[in-house]
Amino acid sequence: MKKVVTLGEIMLRLSTPLYNRFVQSDSFDVNYGGGEANVAVSLSNYGHHAFFVTKLPKHEIGQSAVNALRRYGVDTSYIARGGDRIGIYFLETGASMRPSKVIYDRAHSAIAEADIEDFDFDEIFKDADWFHFTGITPALGDKATRLIKHALISAKKHNVTISVDLNYRKKLWTSEKAIEVMSELMQYVDVCIGNEEDAEKCLGFKPVNVDVTTADLELSSYKNVFKQMKNKFGFKYIATSLRKSYSASDNGWSGLIYDGKEFYHSKEYNIRIVDRVGGGDSFASGIIHGLLTYNDFKKALDFAVAASALKHTIHGDFNMVSIDEVENLMKGDASGRVQR
Repeated sequence: MKKVVTLGEIMLRLSTPLYNRFVQSDSFDVNYGGGEANVAVSLSNYGHHAFFVTKLPKHEIGQSAVNALRRYGVDTSYIARGGDRIGIYFLETGASMRPSKVIYDRAHSAIAEADIEDFDFDEIFKDADWFHFTGITPALGDKATRLIKHALISAKKHNVTISVDLNYRKKLWTSEKAIEVMSELMQYVDVCIGNEEDAEKCLGFKPVNVDVTTADLELSSYKNVFKQMKNKFGFKYIATSLRKSYSASDNGWSGLIYDGKEFYHSKEYNIRIVDRVGGGDSFASGIIHGLLTYNDFKKALDFAVAASALKHTIHGDFNMVSIDEVENLMKGDASGRVQR
């Protein structure tokens, strides 16, 4: 079991029941989730000692978020308590040709206004094996950027492997600001994860001949971008999920990884989507688990793609699957038959 630390924002998720539109809904389903929190839950399910670091208000909604993490075995002992509010996001789930929609209400959340002094990073990274963050957290503002950079410096001091999921969010910041901030943070990163939009909007690398809206993904374009990213930042591994969006309900799903010498493209799954939110986080956590466990970057990618394919069938942000379920899918059991 490895000690894995993630740092970011967990939010209250309010989603419309079934596939209702916002204007139809008189009530919302309640879940909790957020990029780094979702990764921590998955890694805890895989048997790792997963810590989630954030700041949450002392009131009952903040405690409910803590309880949601504890339910799945995530260690919350490094969570600071204070601030006035927890971030909220509203989700309208799409279907067929109608896309899903997200509305944020997260300004001035506790973690966005947290101070470096709220956390003892020497204690947090003591004996840690891995640290993971996403581009969402520095997008919350300058204070969050300073917090992440301080955490990265501390993690490096403790010889911790660091991964990032670039996760560009246009509703939080501009591409120009993202490139400025994220390029500075990449000097600390060993494993970089992100899709074609993330590479362009966060780091300035644009693949050509790629159109996800028509399911036209030219692998040579990704390979060219990966080589440029490797040359500029020196990442040990670069990985991306590959989504062919036939509709909001049906996607093709695979992945690509590069170790600086060799490219590997996984098998592709055809998935009928129940809930795609958290799909990228389940891919990232699969990469982390695979690299920590298999000592084989190709098998790590295969695990990540299978795990995230399964996540698309589960409501909520969290990927509640076991290693056995993922490995059975990797072996080819995609029948979906009832298990008695």
